[in-house]
This record gives sequence, C-alpha cells and structure tokens, in this order.
Amino acid sequence: MTTTAAQRASAATARARTAPPPTRDAGTHPGAAVEPHLGVEPHLGVEPHLDPALSGRPDVRPTSRRLGPGPRRRLAGLVGPVALIVLWAAASATGLLDPRILSEPWTVVSTAGELIADGRLQENLAISAQRAGLGLLFGIVVGALLALLAGLSRVGEALIDGPVQIKRAIPGLALIPLLILWFGIDETMKVLTITLGVFVPIYLQTHAGLRGIDLRYVELAQTVGLTRSGFIRRVVLPGALPGFFLGLRFAVTGAWVSLVVVEQINSTSGIGYMMELARTYGQTNIIVLGLAVYGVLGLLSDAAVRLLERKALSWQRTLAG
Repeated sequence: MTTTAAQRASAATARARTAPPPTRDAGTHPGAAVEPHLGVEPHLGVEPHLDPALSGRPDVRPTSRRLGPGPRRRLAGLVGPVALIVLWAAASATGLLDPRILSEPWTVVSTAGELIADGRLQENLAISAQRAGLGLLFGIVVGALLALLAGLSRVGEALIDGPVQIKRAIPGLALIPLLILWFGIDETMKVLTITLGVFVPIYLQTHAGLRGIDLRYVELAQTVGLTRSGFIRRVVLPGALPGFFLGLRFAVTGAWVSLVVVEQINSTSGIGYMMELARTYGQTNIIVLGLAVYGVLGLLSDAAVRLLERKALSWQRTLAG
C-alpha cells in the first residue's frame, strides 16, 4: 500500500510539472487578470496607463532598445526652417545665389523693418489674417456639419458625399471667375473662396474618422441604451476627433493658399496685394518678404493645431508621443 501511494504521488508531481501554464479565459477582460510583476489587480475596463492603482508603480517597460522615434525634443520643429535659412544665407553670401533672382536674407529683414516702420506690413497682415480666419471658421463649421450628416445617415451620405467629391475635383482657382460674377470683388468673394478651400479637407477627414469608429462601440452604445444625442456626444465625436484634427491641419494650410490666390486677383489690400504691387515695380525683396510671412503664418498655424490636437487627444498613445 505504501509503495502504491508513493507511485501515485510521484505521477501527480510529474503531471503538474509537464502541464501547460494557465491561460486567460477568452471571455475574460484583459484588465481582470492579476499582473504577476506588480502583484495588484488593475481596475476593470481601465487602460493600464490610466489606472490609478498603478500610478505609483515603477515603469517596467523595456528600455534597452527603443524602436520608436524616441522622446519629443523641445523646439525640434525649428531645426528644419533654421537650416533652410542658414543655407539661403550661405548661398547669398558666397554669390551662388544672384540677388536679382532671390534677395538676401538680411535685405528681406531690413525691408521688413522699413515696412513695419511706415505701418504697411502690419496693416496688410491684419487684413489677410481676418480674411483667412473668417474663411477658416466658416469652412470648419460647414465641413464638420456635412461630415456628421453624411456619416450618420445613408440618406445624408447619398445627398452630400457626391457633390463634395465633385467640388474636391474642381480647383478653387477655377471657381474664382464665377464667384466674381456672383459676388463682385469685395470681401464676400474672398472669404467664400477660402471657405470652399477649407471645408473639403475637414469633411473628408472627419467623415473618414467617423466611419472608422469600431462597430463594437456602436453595439455597446445600443446595449447600454444611449440616446441619439448621447451616442453622438460620447461615441461619435470622440471617435471622429483624430480625423477632424488631421483635416484641420490640411484646412489651415489650405486657407493660406487660398488667401494668396484671392489677394492677387482684384484686391487692394493684404499681403498678396502687397506682393503683386511689388511685382509691378520689380521689388524682389518685398515679394520674398511676403512669401516669408505666409510661410511663418503657416508654420505657426500648424504648430497651434498640433498643440491643440495633443491636448485634446491626450488619451491616445501613439508614436507621436
């Protein structure tokens, strides 16, 4: 009897050693499992990086080899523009760049000082910023509303998506003659031209982000009995935000591009008009100054949108950091 019991105990020990490790049940939420290296049970339904129970724990992620782009560096976005200016200055100083083709950087800076002193630069800049701001505002509102209507309704998609795609295929420059006939050459035509160039990227990216929402979230909203307004507020808008911000970056750039076009056609004010007037008198330095102003405005606008995007989408963990 003693020998048989010993043999049974030995067999049980052998089975325990050769048995596979325990696995999680497929129907169990990942967050319900106890993290063996932490010794705590995370909260159900909470992402690990947002779980207050894990906030005081040390970061155990591997640090020996990073495959991503690395940590974010402050002012890193200025490296490229500064390198471009240094290259421009070097080419001008060594004579590789003829000042009759492209003015030197120091000449452009001195020209900016003269225009600021007599008030022309800030006056034209304020008018251009007002036009771009109004066109951008109207374009964002129109594009977002159309994206919601087309994204949440098959009827809305059938009525809206086709005309927007047609507008997308028509360049804004081709519509200017018709807009001049309809609205003349006053501010309405200029703001409307910018709006038409802005709402298309807002619509496309927001609509794509909205239609890319995981169907499981929709089913979950139906299961918990969300109303239509609650579904839009708690599921649709957060899900469409990444696409909206991507479209906003394209829209900001599109606003400045459209502004250049409308201000160089039958305009009597603005940065574009200042550049067009300089072309008449062969003043290359003022033309380059206008291009530099447009470039700085575009860079600052994009940086502002990216900052806003990081604040609004702080819950996302991506390579962008």
